[in-house]
Amino acid sequence: MSATPHDTWRERVDALWAEADAIGDEALLAGMTELAAEHPDDPEALAELGGAHDSTGHPVEAAALYRRAVDAGLAEPELSRVTIQHASTLRNLGQHDASIQMLRDHFGAQPDHELASAASVFIALALATNGREREAVAELMRTIEPTLPRYNRSVAAYADALEAGDI
Repeated sequence: MSATPHDTWRERVDALWAEADAIGDEALLAGMTELAAEHPDDPEALAELGGAHDSTGHPVEAAALYRRAVDAGLAEPELSRVTIQHASTLRNLGQHDASIQMLRDHFGAQPDHELASAASVFIALALATNGREREAVAELMRTIEPTLPRYNRSVAAYADALEAGDI
């Protein structure tokens, strides 16, 4: 990462993520650890460090950092992104129900949020990896239904029937 003295912390974080594939996991984690150390209790720095741990295959550490970021007062729009990332990490750790609940708690009250559809995808993934494939498909059908030009009523009814085991 070639930062200049005029780069902001956010610009340096973004630059590090932009070169993550080229520099590899060890360099990404080392670079983000260094950047986060500049703001050790800042919720955004904790979230970025959590993301680096997540991205480099350290889900236990990532989950703890995501929790710390939220507890430290992480604000939008980062809060919604970290909620998805944290829930995905919990799913990877086998905590399917916690993953689903976290996403439903956060996005359920704001179905028009720009990331609500993405959250539904991660809910469906958690349901499917927990052996609840019918619920997963129904979740995705309900997410797609409002965007359909036709057949909305039928798709909604089929989602309910699928989840109920009637089809």
